[in-house]
Formats: sequence, structure tokens, C-alpha cells
Amino acid sequence: MDIKELQYPHTHSKNDFPESVVAIGYFDGVHKGHQKVIQTAIDLANEQGRESAVMTFHPHPSVVLKKTKQQIDLITPLEDKLKLLEEMGIDRVFLVTFDEDLAGLLPQEFVDHFFIGLNVQHVVAGFDFSYGKMGKGSMETLPFHSRGAFSQTVVQKVETDEEKVSSSYIREQLHQGDVGYIYHLLGRYYTIKGTVVKGEQRGRTIGFPTANIELKDAYILPKVGVYAVKVQIGDKVLNGMANIGYKPTFSDSTEKATVEVYVFDYEGDLYGQDLVVEWRKFIRNETKFDGVNALINQLKQDEQEIRAFFNDY
Repeated sequence: MDIKELQYPHTHSKNDFPESVVAIGYFDGVHKGHQKVIQTAIDLANEQGRESAVMTFHPHPSVVLKKTKQQIDLITPLEDKLKLLEEMGIDRVFLVTFDEDLAGLLPQEFVDHFFIGLNVQHVVAGFDFSYGKMGKGSMETLPFHSRGAFSQTVVQKVETDEEKVSSSYIREQLHQGDVGYIYHLLGRYYTIKGTVVKGEQRGRTIGFPTANIELKDAYILPKVGVYAVKVQIGDKVLNGMANIGYKPTFSDSTEKATVEVYVFDYEGDLYGQDLVVEWRKFIRNETKFDGVNALINQLKQDEQEIRAFFNDY
């Protein structure tokens, strides 16, 4: 998969790229709705004998536009998003820098520069996609702005349990800790990546040596609590339990939530290793216990419940 980074104004001409069918969107999560848009572009490209492409943006528009609700923490940070697009079989990604200059383009200017100017012959987008200054361009106005230079396909919403599959809906489920349900929205379990760093090493003194995870990117985390997880260490995948939280039994600080993982049946040093944590099931809320013994007893119950969960799985 070829990745072409672009900024406005770019200096490319139509001759710099083969004819393509482009799926366009921010695509945070690459969820089932996004997958339908992208797969439609791939299928049309194959039918038409053209290159399949995705046009996406970085950073998230809400950051540049300074919206009240800024999407700084992401379901799929850029590296993960590109990996998923490659796995889907996309030929090329146009990675467009979203800045104030781009945000100020009129809809016609955007179309001329980023569709017609890059030899795009067909555009695929969701029904609610907008483009140009203040989002005034829509899939309804695109035929007018195309000037007959390309055609388009509008993909209707994808629903699960009568709810539109969207990045914001997935965020809601993560905030509620419903990581099991997210599988039905993404078509895969939610994952984060990080490196094991030295923590307070308190876990090993109470029989639960945990790996402190320093996130590799700006992931949105599920709500605070204890979870059943799968952990990938190199080419091994093991069961484990994870805690997102503030360790209230030992501290009153609520400055920043940490992610700790206790990997079942693992022997060896994890420091410095990269882990992929796959969130499978919410177990309980984080609780402040009356002393270490009460905490240890609860952790033993958590481990038993999680082992049973994976045995029944």
C-alpha cells in the first residue's frame, strides 16, 4: 500500500496518479460502517480496472477547528488505521494534513484540488460526509461540484441493534465499559498497544505482578475498572486481567489513569516489551479496599472469574 502525504496546496497534477476510486472520511475506528464505504470503493475499483484509494485526514478536524468536544484520544490512532486499511487491500492512501488552510477551502476548491486534481474518477462516501468550509459541501452537492469529471456512490448507514454504527457510539460504549459489545461494531475486539515500563512494583509484593503499560499512542481507554483481556507478547497470546484506574487503596491521586495488566501463567521479564491488549469483558468497577488483604482477596476472585470466562469461551 502506497501512502501519499498531502498538504494544501499540493503541487501534483492528474498525471502523477493513476485513475482511482476513492473512499473518503476520517475513519476513526475503521468500524463496520467505515468498512462498508471502503469495501465499496475496493469493489468498484476492481470492476472498473482502477486503483483503490482512501483519502483520510490528520489530525482530527475537531482539534484544528477547536470544537468544544475535541477527539484527541482515538479508537484507531493513525498507525493502527493505516494497518487496518492495508489489511483490507487498499492500493493507496492519500493522507491529507487537516489545518486551517484546508478548513477554509470552499467546497468547489476542495473538489478541484483533491478530487479532480488527483485523477479521482469515482468518490465513495457515507451519506453524512461533508467537505469544504463549514462543511457546506455534501453528497447532495457533490454531483454539481464534480463538473462531470467523476461519479460518486453514497453509502447508507450501517446499523446494529437499530443503532447507527458510528465512532461516537463506539466511544459511548467504551465510556460505559461495554467492551464485549464493541466487537459487533468493529468486527474485531478493541485493542491498545503499549510498552511495559517500571511502575511502583507493588503488585509483585501481593502475588499479582502487573505490567505497567505506557501507551504507544493517543488511545481512548475504556472506563475505569477491571477487565478480562487477551495479551499479545511477540507471537504469543495469553489470557490476563487488566486494571484501568488510580489504585485508590494506595493513593488518593486522580491525576491520570494507569493501565496495568496481570498476564496469567507468564514467566519472564516483560520490561521494555511491546504488548497488544485486547479488551474482552468488563468485570467490575475499581474499588477502594480497607487494607491490602481485602484487595488480595478480591483480586483472587477476579482471577477466578476471568479464568472461568476464558474456559467457557
